[in-house]
Amino acid sequence: MPYEWITPPGDHDGELHLWPHQSLTATGYVRVIALAAALSLVPLLPVLGSVVLWGILPFLLVALFGLKWALDRSRGNAQILEILTLDQNTARLTRHGPAKALQEWQANRYWVTPHLHPNDGPVPNYVTLRGNGREVEIGAFLSEEEREALFNELQTLFIKA
Repeated sequence: MPYEWITPPGDHDGELHLWPHQSLTATGYVRVIALAAALSLVPLLPVLGSVVLWGILPFLLVALFGLKWALDRSRGNAQILEILTLDQNTARLTRHGPAKALQEWQANRYWVTPHLHPNDGPVPNYVTLRGNGREVEIGAFLSEEEREALFNELQTLFIKA
């Protein structure tokens, strides 16, 4: 699952890291670009040595750089890390978003309640934490089943507190 307890939740502390699933590894990224470049050369083979080559080449290069730009943008948008830190009295959620955007929320750990919104949120099984007069989302980028499992873990954790 794309979340992991770095410090297992105990009576007084715990740290949970959540991140979006990234199916395209760095090696896969290079392979996709290389394959696209190799396949874009196929239409150029019959026109090698003719003027038509210079008419087709700019369009192929634009398509290749467009693919690279789209993959870079997708990878950049998926650079999210949410950290739920629990200490003796405080629950703190820190979200490191794309473009170094940082959002923080904290509340008294004993008053924090997790909520599951099966159909009311922007995604099915939307999980929020409520405390200190605010309600914040956690793990919205996870799959539906992962959000439900996360909710069950959080509910067990905060009920014990």
